[in-house]
Amino acid sequence: MTIPFNKPYMAGKELAYISEAHTRMHLAGDGNFTKLCSTWLEKKTGCHKALLTHSCTAALEMAAILADIQAGDEVIMPSYTFVSTANAFVLRGAVPVFIDIRPDTLNIDETLLEAAITPRTRAIVPVHYAGVACEMDTIMLVAGQHGLKVIEDAAQGVMASYKGRALGSIGHLGAYSFHETKNVISGEGGSLLVNDPALALRAEIIREKGTDRGRFFRGEVDKYTWQEVGSSFLPGELIAAFLWAQLEESQAITDNRMASWNRYHAALAPLEAKGLLRRPIVPTDCGHNAHMYYVLLASGVDRQAVLAELKRKGIASVFHYVPLHSAPAGQRFGRVHGSMEVTNNQSERLIRLPLWVGLNEEQQTRVASTLEECLTRLIAK
Repeated sequence: MTIPFNKPYMAGKELAYISEAHTRMHLAGDGNFTKLCSTWLEKKTGCHKALLTHSCTAALEMAAILADIQAGDEVIMPSYTFVSTANAFVLRGAVPVFIDIRPDTLNIDETLLEAAITPRTRAIVPVHYAGVACEMDTIMLVAGQHGLKVIEDAAQGVMASYKGRALGSIGHLGAYSFHETKNVISGEGGSLLVNDPALALRAEIIREKGTDRGRFFRGEVDKYTWQEVGSSFLPGELIAAFLWAQLEESQAITDNRMASWNRYHAALAPLEAKGLLRRPIVPTDCGHNAHMYYVLLASGVDRQAVLAELKRKGIASVFHYVPLHSAPAGQRFGRVHGSMEVTNNQSERLIRLPLWVGLNEEQQTRVASTLEECLTRLIAK
């Protein structure tokens, strides 16, 4: 039987809450379930305000508007990330400046930031890869010294932390994803975390199509009007109802995934000792969330052959991002600062193994043994 790469998890109350939302006769955005989710996120992360969005992409696009990104501005980010990280700023006319990643965590290399800053730089966008935190103290220090905004792409970071602080709550703004491939899901969905109180009201206006509708419903104004640029970034209440069922069980979900992550880590230690692969590295200060389990294949191993063999044996494994600096749009809209040696090397060696709630020890043993057999044979050639 095939072991799927991902299997969206139902916590149990999703359909009941969706039915309840219908009974309440409020299916548009910002209903009761949206408020429950927002309040939970605010309490869990310590952010000033959490605004649910229809995707993490939407949250990043809101962040770009809030940061007053203009045409010709530069935004520093890693190239090894999803396209939305760059697209959100390209839509404002900005230039993504790609710098290399660290060889251990595959996160943005904070030691390269200073050299990449120019008079046009306006923001830094750290991406917390695999739910493992970037070196946020250094990033915040550099940003503060140069008057730059920090926008955390924490799409993979729900329930993860850096020195005890929730990912997404450390920079000026943060963005979460609740896509079906993430740990806590709503099919599609996201949230903008507003950590700078001075940005909160404007964030609310941008999210509501540029109107002060929120203030009107709170009785702060007698009518709502168009105040500034914005769009419809709200999710429907059915999405929020589904998400609330997931948030209620978020700790159990994280614990289950962590158990699977730890089993992989133990099972693959002998393969690392043999030089067949490298396991993930999680720095001491990072409380990760078991979002994914990836390995870096030994140099020279044919990754496509490995993936094809796993598929033939009924195991769905995949690679990850094509670095943005090498993509046609990345070359058109962005620029590279410095060497991209680590990004190029690691991205070509990385594969992700199946990981989802309910994955059992027998399945993981099968994945590990099949991977070992495949790599041993390929390297012997």
